[in-house]
Parts: sequence; structure tokens; C-alpha cells
Amino acid sequence: MLPTPSTSHICFDRVYEPAEDSYLLLDTLSSSSETAFLRDRFHETSSTPPLVLEVGVGSGVVLAFVAANPGTIFGRHDVLTLGTDINSFACKAAAQTVRHAIKEREDDRSVFLDVVNGDLASAIRPNSIDVFVFNPPYVPAELPDLSCHDRHNTIPHGKKATSFEQDSYLLELSYAGGEDGMVVTNRMLEQIPEILSGEGGVAYVLLCAQNKPEVVKQRIRDWGGGWMAETVGSSGKKAGWEKLVVVRIWKSAG
Repeated sequence: MLPTPSTSHICFDRVYEPAEDSYLLLDTLSSSSETAFLRDRFHETSSTPPLVLEVGVGSGVVLAFVAANPGTIFGRHDVLTLGTDINSFACKAAAQTVRHAIKEREDDRSVFLDVVNGDLASAIRPNSIDVFVFNPPYVPAELPDLSCHDRHNTIPHGKKATSFEQDSYLLELSYAGGEDGMVVTNRMLEQIPEILSGEGGVAYVLLCAQNKPEVVKQRIRDWGGGWMAETVGSSGKKAGWEKLVVVRIWKSAG
């Protein structure tokens, strides 16, 4: 079993703490079926170094896991890792998580690029991402008021720490998904065909039961052009929205 990256340095008052959804992504990406899929798709003799992007890195535990274990996951060590998050405090925390995880794994580590503060993949060059990972805010809850984002995304002038109001807002960004928990996810799904690299790009998106994963998968298949969507990870049989799945999105070779 691969070690889970440490997040002991993070203040979870304003950064999403790793939970069942985070660990499901770790288990899925390191499963025998997915490592076989990724090794076949990005084997070292036939492709340039794959670029892995996680949008909404939070604590950075998922990106750090990939960054620290490229040999196990991809069968190669020249993997590039990059993250984004709308929460500037998460960006700083996640970057530290990744750097620490890489340092701990001297024998198997990727090249970490950075964590960029931005909205979803808006700062990413089109058709540049080989592996995309997204643990979205999937809870059916009212979206936070983004008009106050710039004010809440930094420590106020003259203060030493964020306020309770700021912390509450920043945490809401990590879990509140709007109607059906799908508002933010739908925005990101629209960007996936634009950011993935050519025919080889693959995305992993986490959903809960109330997000209607079967409907989402069929919508992706209806994009046409060979787009595929299948469940490759599951938290098990649970009632309500707590049941989680990881959906792999890719283009078929045919």
C-alpha cells in the first residue's frame, strides 16, 4: 500500500480536509486496473512526459500522491504535476504538501510545477493536459457569493489571520455545488474536451449519488467523437448522496 501524503502542516479552518472522497481518488488512481490503463496509455517509449492537472487541489493530498508515486501509477518517473484552486490558502498549503511528499520519496518522484490560484482550468493552455483529476464541490447546497471572493481570498490588511466569515466562505467553495451539486461540475465538464491533450488525454471526476452519475456518463458519451465515460472507483453501497464514485472520461482508440 502506498503511503498517504502528510497534511499535518495545514490549518483546516479554511482548507478542505482530506476525507472519504479524497481517499477514494487515491485508491482508484493506484488500483491495478487504473495503473494498467495509465501505463498502457502513457508508456515511456511512445509519449512525451505526461502532464497531470488537479483542479481544486484543497490540501493537495491527491496531487501529492500522484507526484510522489509516478513509477507505480504510470510506470515512469518523468511525470509533470500541476494544480489549481480558487482558494489562495489552499494553493499555498497544497504546494507544501506536494513538495514534502516528493522529498519523502527520493526513489520515485515526479517534477512538480506549481499550484495556480484561479477558477477551475481557466489558466490552463488548451489541449495541454494528459491526466486531469477533479474532486468537485458536489454537495447540493447554495453556492457561495463570489462577489466577495477577492476580499475573502487573502488576509485582511493590518490583520494577522482570516476571520470566521472568511473561513466559512472558503470552506463553502470546497463543498457547495449548487442545484443537484452539479453547477460547478457542469462548468468543469464543459472545459474537459478543451484542456485534454489530443486523443490520449484522460480525466477522473468524482461524483456523489445525488449528482446522478449515470446521467452524467451518458451525457459525456453523447458528446460523440469517441468520448467514453465509465465508473472506475466506488465507495460502496451507501444510501443517499454519500455514495461516491470516480468516473473516468476518455476517448476510445477506435
